Amino acid sequence: MTANDNRRVIAVADPAALAEAAADRVLARIEANSGRVAICLTGGSSPRQLYQLLATDAYRSRIPWQRVHWFIGDERFVPADDPLNNMGMARALFLDSCAPAANIHPIPTATADPTDPDRCAALYERELQSFYGADTLDQARPLFDLVLMGVGPDGHTASLFPGDPALDETARWVVGVPRANVEPFVPRVTLTLPILASCREMLFEIAGAEKHAILTRLLARENLPATCARSTGETVWLLDRDALPEDFGGR
Repeated sequence: MTANDNRRVIAVADPAALAEAAADRVLARIEANSGRVAICLTGGSSPRQLYQLLATDAYRSRIPWQRVHWFIGDERFVPADDPLNNMGMARALFLDSCAPAANIHPIPTATADPTDPDRCAALYERELQSFYGADTLDQARPLFDLVLMGVGPDGHTASLFPGDPALDETARWVVGVPRANVEPFVPRVTLTLPILASCREMLFEIAGAEKHAILTRLLARENLPATCARSTGETVWLLDRDALPEDFGGR
């Protein structure tokens, strides 16, 4: 599956504007599909305001919850009720109060061998393939309508870290990552680049002065995981003013 190298950068004023712009794009992708919708969420701090916004009446009332399914791009290998659990954050902020339980698809860290993230990855791979209805992807039929992404200080995205062999994976849909490059230093489970790419839109949210340095490198197209992550459809980077390099044209 070949990813689209085009990347659209949208700059907004602040984190509140970023969350609103992201929420509007979530709604647009849902409204563009009159059938079953699949959205792949992300963890970390970047999407917190977005998830809170989706739970408000202004957005909640516009989402056809019965036909939208929610997945996660990566997970820390911790129990579902651990504060570090990515899907746990999304569930607490909006999913459990809005979405049918059957439409929430967490990575099953609680049911897998706690010493074997690869086993957990295999379970989630089978779930994704069952949902998709095939074990190989068709570029004309993306797995996801929307994939949300963030960027770490080292340029990682999902749990794909610089130099990790998982970046070169083309056969498996989901892999275990035994060692994280950044805190929290716990094993991870992550979707691979070709699976994340199988979407109508990949949407990055990048905000805050702490992302300024890594964003400068990414906009220069340095070979980092977040640079390599691209949709087969549309790739959009939503950035706020504090994250932008000084010489960025839209600053």
